[in-house]
Amino acid sequence: MDQGKKQSSIIGSSNNKIYLDLKDIIREHALQFLPAKSLFRFTGVCRDWRFLISTPFFAHNQSNSFRKISGFFFQSSPGDQSFLSLNPMAYGVPDPSLKFLPEAVDIKSSSNGLLCCQGLTDYNAYYICNPATKQWQKLPKPENYHGPEPAVVLIFEPSVLKFTAEYKLVCAFPSELDGYEFEIYSSAEGSWRTSGEIFLGSCKIQPNSGVHANGIIYWTARNTKILAFDLTIERSQLYYGGGTLGVINGKLCGLSVSHQKLYVKVLSNTYTNTMQMHSNIKTWETHFITLDDSAPGGAVFNPDGVLYAQDDNLVLQSGKTLYSYDMKTREAKILMNESSIISGKIVSYVNSLVDI
Repeated sequence: MDQGKKQSSIIGSSNNKIYLDLKDIIREHALQFLPAKSLFRFTGVCRDWRFLISTPFFAHNQSNSFRKISGFFFQSSPGDQSFLSLNPMAYGVPDPSLKFLPEAVDIKSSSNGLLCCQGLTDYNAYYICNPATKQWQKLPKPENYHGPEPAVVLIFEPSVLKFTAEYKLVCAFPSELDGYEFEIYSSAEGSWRTSGEIFLGSCKIQPNSGVHANGIIYWTARNTKILAFDLTIERSQLYYGGGTLGVINGKLCGLSVSHQKLYVKVLSNTYTNTMQMHSNIKTWETHFITLDDSAPGGAVFNPDGVLYAQDDNLVLQSGKTLYSYDMKTREAKILMNESSIISGKIVSYVNSLVDI
């Protein structure tokens, strides 16, 4: 009898050891790959998890490990924001209206968990914030006047070797010489700097169209033009393309829909402007995907526009309805179904703990 009790005790101890090892594995190797909303919920699991998730080192690891598009901020008008989550159970922010900022703002750009917002009073100050943690910074006043509808792009690439979030904000603003100049804010330097590059030519940028790919920023302009600014050499260039600009697999793309087909034009050659005349080398390669005409709830899926594109994530508009579309699974889900989307805009968001 005593031997039986002793054996049972050994098995129980062994099972407990397995449980503890699994808990340690989850804590050390899995938590950092989860979104911010889930992590805040997991702080209630135990004191050890609460302490770990609250440390700057964990926030640094999570911002490098979790890069998935979690949803979109929708703004029907300046100062009126809401959050459209791709998975409400997993992704979210505590204050989608951004009331934690010192003034009402207009969301301008986003990058890997950070938002760039512009104040609606005084000189339209810029704010960089993380809506998951409610941390924010007010940037110093730019050297040049950008106006209430600036063409700004936020660039933040998390780095394992940098514990402080270093980002850049780039604005293309109208030049007195009838073109565009470029002003750059660097968080590492804490100041603005006007580039020596001036783009001279007939070009009118759309303010909220900027995207960043491999060190180059692209803005949509009127008459199917695209203005590019290379951050490395600080040179601008004009392309001819069409559709909504997005970045898929690190390459600039122009996307559009027509007759149940999604057309994707990929920028394949950035040097066609310097090629000899009658060269067979093309600037764009065109691909298309046939869209299923069925939508969630039995509705007919007939999109008439692309509002956003990043890797496998698209936002398509069909009348008064916004759909999220996964290019890998070919699955469409309703994001929003309201009349206000016609005049509103969306900005993507990654549910990150990045510390600023």
